[in-house]
Amino acid sequence: NVQFAHDPVSDRIVIIEINPRTSRSSALASKATGFPIAMISAQLASGMTLDEIPYWRDGTLEKYTPSGDYIVIKFARWAFEKFRGVQDKLGTQMKAVGEVMSIGKTYKETFQKAIRALENGRHGLGFAKDFNRKSLAELLELLRDATSERQFIMYEAIRKGATNEQLFELTRIKHWFLQQMRELVELEEKVLQYKGAMPSDELLVQAKRDGFSDKYLAKILGIKEKNIRLRRTALGVTETWHPVPVSGVENAYYYYSSYNGKTDEVPVSKNAKKVMILGGGPNRIGQGIEFDYCCVHAAFAMRDAGYETIMVNCNPETVSTDYDTSDKLYFEPVTLEDVLQIYEREKPDGVIVQFGGQTPLNIARELADAGVKILGTSIDSIDIAEDLDLFRHMMERLEIPMPESGMAADIDEAVKVANAIGYPLMIRPSFVLGGRGMEVIYDEQMLKEYVDKAVGVTPDRPLLLDRFLQEALECEADALSDGKDVYIPAVMEHIELAGVHSGDSACVIPPISIPEKHLDTILAYTRKIAQELHVVGLMNMQYAIEKDKVYVLEANPRASRTVPLVSKVCNTQMAQIATRLMLGAQISELGLKPKVIPHFGAKEAVFPFDKFPEVDPVLGPEMRSTGEVLGLASTFGLAYYKSQEAANAKLPTEEGTVLISLSEKTPAAARAAKEFIKLGFRLVGTE
Repeated sequence: NVQFAHDPVSDRIVIIEINPRTSRSSALASKATGFPIAMISAQLASGMTLDEIPYWRDGTLEKYTPSGDYIVIKFARWAFEKFRGVQDKLGTQMKAVGEVMSIGKTYKETFQKAIRALENGRHGLGFAKDFNRKSLAELLELLRDATSERQFIMYEAIRKGATNEQLFELTRIKHWFLQQMRELVELEEKVLQYKGAMPSDELLVQAKRDGFSDKYLAKILGIKEKNIRLRRTALGVTETWHPVPVSGVENAYYYYSSYNGKTDEVPVSKNAKKVMILGGGPNRIGQGIEFDYCCVHAAFAMRDAGYETIMVNCNPETVSTDYDTSDKLYFEPVTLEDVLQIYEREKPDGVIVQFGGQTPLNIARELADAGVKILGTSIDSIDIAEDLDLFRHMMERLEIPMPESGMAADIDEAVKVANAIGYPLMIRPSFVLGGRGMEVIYDEQMLKEYVDKAVGVTPDRPLLLDRFLQEALECEADALSDGKDVYIPAVMEHIELAGVHSGDSACVIPPISIPEKHLDTILAYTRKIAQELHVVGLMNMQYAIEKDKVYVLEANPRASRTVPLVSKVCNTQMAQIATRLMLGAQISELGLKPKVIPHFGAKEAVFPFDKFPEVDPVLGPEMRSTGEVLGLASTFGLAYYKSQEAANAKLPTEEGTVLISLSEKTPAAARAAKEFIKLGFRLVGTE
């Protein structure tokens, strides 16, 4: 891998870096070109030569030349919003947590496709944050430093009158790219003249060719997305499909869409047994490769069951976007617009939405409303579990305890609820994944600060306030269900107490300190809830034990980030079994029996705090880890030690000094201090 730099003024090119190995960009380059770099590198390393490897165009690979009438764009995904006090500034150290790749026929179309694939609530370049309300001078000032928002700020700066020269001086982004963005802004301004109505047919056709998504057009015009979709379809403006041929193998392709193509170039099989799997989009904190693991194993299970598998995803870092994981890969954003057009074209038996994390779930209801058959757990059941108020009513009906709670749409309601529940309390928006916006509140002042900052709180989408369980042991159970019978391979015990996000807490399977009576309660509650929600496939349950009582925290009737962990520690392929259950298999037919796990698996989270030196590395209810490791051993201590070594946490191998500085002197702190003394450590305290 060679990295170059080009000076646009002098035209000089220099080499920055050479890596004689695969690099981070190898997967991207492989998927952008259809040239599987790692596979061919392995063949060459084993002694094969290029003239022995097939090439779709000219026979063998020594005749390879780059080709293709398409454009590829990679766009990074950041997670600055997860870290309080962080500086959103890009430089020589990588800060992205994921990326998307888009393929199209023109730069404008491909760039806008990448933006709508990002899964950050934006479906186009305009009106991000408050940039549209800023003056040109303020926007130009914001462009002095490279940030994750630079493209969105430039878009609004052009709208406010910035010249290409001004933007080039500040960003050094080449004039060609700036001009492409300028043409998008000019077209958007023409579209905005039709606010509240459908734009002219000519303008709608041009907007679609330039990559404006249905959802973004609906948002800026103030009309329904469905109306945009129906009008453009009536005008014959639908995506055409095109292949990317794979080098190094015979007759392999994957596919992309364009609104600028002439004709469809992708054959559709008449196979009646055909299933579509929706992937998870870009990796980000709260949703990573755990969900891709589930999608990939679902594809394998479908293939074994004799089904044709269709994968839809846009993340080049994943196995799901390898050309041979599924029978057919559509390298597309996981949005309603793109998925519906693939569905209407392929006409599969059904669609699996419960493996790709929140990405497919966000569009599942609209897909179902458009006539798409959703396989597995129903959308209604998923909605009940995600709407924490509906879920609470269900728990009351089942007589399963949850922490005392209330809902509030403004500060007065919040104070009233807080006074009834008592501090400390946990506060969060009503729909979250990865603990977004979740905080522990200790007093009324903190509560007021939180409510002041909260965005988009309405009576329909209120804030939820729960009593914070103190010194509570948190645990999880992952379950498989066919709608009636439930199989629970393991209960996970968290090592950090409740209050640290489950994705950030270390945990162990099987549990080491949960009393048998509580394990029985957890298993009973899990079965009861899975049956009540009519779960078909996977479910994850989160519990906390406070003062000898088990409380339910939440239910997720879908794949969770713990599926790979449980699958590997318990040697139970959960995603594959869940797929079989969705196809109609019964738990009773699969020979699933309770297992005694003869070893211990300790999971530890991996954090990016070294990338953000200005951030306080304190854990809480909002997830911050970007990965995890697993230690396996015959004893818990050794498994935990292995997990710490793998996570690069240096554990002391000899006695030393421990500094203890506490705002509150709790009994738990005293117990920990006594343990350190037993181990031979010296203690130093603050007054």
